[in-house]
Amino acid sequence: MKIIWPEQASCGFIYGIVFGKMPPCPVVNAVSKRFSSALFPLPLSFMSGADLILENIAAFIHLEDQEKELFTSLLKPVMVPRKKILLQTGDICRYSTFVTQGCLRGFTYDRNGMEHVLSFAPKGWWIADMYSLISQKPGILNIEALADTEVLRLSKTDQERIYREIPKFERFFRIIIEKSLVASQERVLDNLSLTAEERYTKFCDKYPSLIEHVPLKQVASYIGVTPEFFSKMRKNLLKKK
Repeated sequence: MKIIWPEQASCGFIYGIVFGKMPPCPVVNAVSKRFSSALFPLPLSFMSGADLILENIAAFIHLEDQEKELFTSLLKPVMVPRKKILLQTGDICRYSTFVTQGCLRGFTYDRNGMEHVLSFAPKGWWIADMYSLISQKPGILNIEALADTEVLRLSKTDQERIYREIPKFERFFRIIIEKSLVASQERVLDNLSLTAEERYTKFCDKYPSLIEHVPLKQVASYIGVTPEFFSKMRKNLLKKK
């Protein structure tokens, strides 16, 4: 398995980290702004996610069997129900989250209460509020499950332990942060220099499977336009084809 990084798919964002391989992911139209049902722990053996996350890591560092065992023993498998808010504004982010099934999205609200979608995290992608995770201060990111989603969570405490006991993990997570920062800068520059049509075309080129499944309202939010403008823009683009 290979990971699509930001130079191939601009999927990072300023306050979070999201990247991985982009498969089709099921999503729903409804959006929840409050906490819904509880998270459900899952036995690690029940999930194929352990192999998936190890393949993700193997793209950058080699782990011995005992190192794999230690790392996977620190992961917390969790089922996130559809519409569950996994993290909300004001929370301190204490986990890096790896999606093994389903899809998450990261979003925030401006001062006027308008929602802004920052990124999507389907199977094989990491997501976290990077600012909050590193600083351990309250963040601004909300993370929501767009479908019943299975994740592996690594706490910041255990991540620090991994750094001490398996130092090569510092390289892996350094790469994660670097790629996220590159993607964040690319996103900002795109918003400044590209038209809405160009941003949408770029989104379609880089997320060809996601565009068929994510509600258009959320795609509009991601590229920074209103749903009404987005609808007219898509019609114009279809006419050009």
